[in-house]
Amino acid sequence: MTNEPRDRKKVIATTEELLAYSLALEEEAVERFNELADQMEVHNNHEVADLFYKLAEIEGKHVENVNRAAEGKQLPDLLAWEFDWVDEGYSPEGGALEDAHYLMQPWHAIELAKHGEQRAVAFFRHVASSATDAGVKKLAEELVAEEEEHVALLEQWQERFPRPEEDWDDDLDPPTILE
Repeated sequence: MTNEPRDRKKVIATTEELLAYSLALEEEAVERFNELADQMEVHNNHEVADLFYKLAEIEGKHVENVNRAAEGKQLPDLLAWEFDWVDEGYSPEGGALEDAHYLMQPWHAIELAKHGEQRAVAFFRHVASSATDAGVKKLAEELVAEEEEHVALLEQWQERFPRPEEDWDDDLDPPTILE
């Protein structure tokens, strides 16, 4: 899993477009954390499910922040496939469901969230470095600082949980997949 953006051809030209990207990024994180929480519930991994629900709640506050920043602005109405993200198919903070494991522990959940925030840092850094508009550059740099703060907070939070042993995912009775 890399935190560096792939080669991008598109340059984000306006602050409105950047806010649209930021809003989509945060909304997808909410959706993905809720999906992960639901999956952990299915596997009776309630501690991790609760953590993912909490992460979704936190990301929901980020959505509110972006909406406040966008007040009075007309954001472009981009379709899902029109976003030029770091990774194919999902926004930097969204992450992939396949990165989760039904036996994952709180440490893993925070690690997954931290990687998303690090990808967001890389994404906004790229936007700032490729910006041709001073307003876009300034906003992207502010978003870099905000996402770096999120990484630091997650690192502090992660310290509360022990790093799992190497065999954390051993299961003598794994779930049966019905076809």
